[in-house]
Parts: sequence; C-alpha cells; structure tokens
Amino acid sequence: MAKKRKTSTTRRKPKSSKPKNKTPPVLVEKTQKLVRRLNKMVDGTFLAYWTSEQGSICSNDVQAMAEVLRIVKPSDRIALFVKSDGGDGTSALRLIHLLREWAPHLTVLAPLECASAATMLALGADEIHMGPLAFLTPIDTSLEHPMGPVDPRNETVYVGHDELQRVLALWEKHSPQTDVNPFQELYKYLHPLVVGAVDRATSLSIRLCTEILQYHLDNDAEAERIAGALNADYPAHEYPITPREARRLGLNVKNLDPELNATLLELNQLYSEMGQRAVTDYDEFNYHNNEIVNIIEGPGAQFYFQNDKDWHYRKEERQWSSLHVESGWYRSVIEKGRVKRFRLYMS
Repeated sequence: MAKKRKTSTTRRKPKSSKPKNKTPPVLVEKTQKLVRRLNKMVDGTFLAYWTSEQGSICSNDVQAMAEVLRIVKPSDRIALFVKSDGGDGTSALRLIHLLREWAPHLTVLAPLECASAATMLALGADEIHMGPLAFLTPIDTSLEHPMGPVDPRNETVYVGHDELQRVLALWEKHSPQTDVNPFQELYKYLHPLVVGAVDRATSLSIRLCTEILQYHLDNDAEAERIAGALNADYPAHEYPITPREARRLGLNVKNLDPELNATLLELNQLYSEMGQRAVTDYDEFNYHNNEIVNIIEGPGAQFYFQNDKDWHYRKEERQWSSLHVESGWYRSVIEKGRVKRFRLYMS
C-alpha cells in the first residue's frame, strides 16, 4: 500500500511586486584620500561644496556646513571647492557669513560651473581661482509664483525680470504713439502680483550680491556696480562668464593651479558617481527617488543630502506628488573598515 505524502503547512510568502530600490554608492574612503591630499595643496583648510544637477544651494545646507566646520575646525584661511548650478541666494549669504565667522580669508576654487546662487557664493571670496572649464553666470532673477502661468503639464513656469523688461521695452519701441497702457495688456496673461513679486525678487538679488561683496570689498559703490551688472547687463541667465570676463567685471580672479585643478576634477568624478541617477520605476505612475544631490566635505568629515521619497502622478490634476518622504542629511564615517552613516536631524 502506497504511503501518503506529507503536505507542508508552511506557506511561501508572495514575492513583492515592487523592485528593489536603487541605492547610489557612498565613496567616503576614496573621497577622503583626495580631500586630505587637497588639504596639503592649498593655503589653509580645504572644504568641498558640491551639488548635482538635481541638487541646489538651500537653507539646510547652512546647518550641514556648520557641522562640517565644527568637526574640521579650519585655520584662519579656507579654500572652498564649489561646483553648483545655483539655488537660493539668501542661503548663499548665510553660508558666506558662516564661513567668515571661522576664517577671515576665503578662497573659492572653481574648476567647473559656479552658476547663479553659486556665483553669489563666489562673490564673497577674497580670491576666486578658476580653471579652464570654469564659469560664473549672471544672477538675473526669475521665479515661480502660485498666481503665475502654467505649462501644458499644469506646472507653474518661471517668470524672469529681464523678460518683463524686454516686453515693456519692445512695446515702447514699436507702439510709441498708442494710448494703451502696456500693463493693461500684460495683465491679461500675467497676474499683477507676479509682476510685483519678480520686481521684489530682483531688488533682493541686488541687495544680496552687494551685501556679500561687502564682506571683503570696502568700496560700497564698486560693490553696487558689480551687483547691478550681474543682475541687469547680460541677455541670458545661462551666459557663461569666463575668467577673462570676470576680471573685466572687477572680480579678483586668478588662474587655478593646473595640478590642483586636475585633482579637483578627480574629486568631482567621485562626487558625480555618488550623485548618479538612482530612480526606481514601479510603473508609469509611480517611482522612487533615492539620489544623493548635495555633498559637503572636509578632512575627516563627509556629509551628504539624499533624496528618499516616492512620487505618484495624479492624473486628474496632471501633477506629480511626493509621498513617504524620508529625505535628509547624513554623515558617513568609516568604522572598523566599514562605511556607516548617521542621520543629521534638523528642525
């Protein structure tokens, strides 16, 4: 007589339908070797401030920079490697104030782009050392506003002060005899509050640039001239201000030492690897973003900001919304040959 097979009472757990979230590498062992080498190559204490294309200069960077400075305890001279597409101008002012609380002399090292709010940051340096690939940019203002126009995806678009001024100038040039106020026509497409907000933001930008320059420039009139030029004299926000033009503008720009420039580019490659795309697609309406976007580092201290959030597309609103947000600043350390990370909590 054949024996009956025993049936297992344990059930296998169903496999999750979601793929495992991608995680970027944390290369603190490699970056710290380069940071220590760079610290020996510069006059003073070396610090790095790097943002990816998805990152930006923002307010919580100031607290992260304060933590790095507390650990590193720099000398009276700081050499700051800056690579960024820009961000918040008020944060640039706060960063300059913080750095100068620690060191009376600041040098900005710019081997690559140092744009928009990063240009503001560079204005606060006694010296700006620029490499062959480096450029600054104008700081003309554009902003999003809740009352502003939207694009076909139902997202608000940026409105620039220079664009508004050009519309008004073209109106005056081509319709000088008309009795119609140009603002009457403009307000059909742009809310008056948006026009006022753009004008206010431009005033703020000029004030920020002037204040930052005055940390090392005693001539107030010269500071106002440079600030005015960066906010009004260029036809495009993306215009690359090369070292030669930056000198003509009146900035204390020097050529970056070739060996130092090469080493900074090597560090940038490691940061770019850390900041690589780390997006996991669940389906056409949901994905997870896990990218490292900002890095601040000095000898013995590496901090980075990592996105950690789900995104969901609301079809009825035609907009992406973030969910389950756990993004934040982390410190990476090496303990017993292993890389560990610790959350930096901010309130």
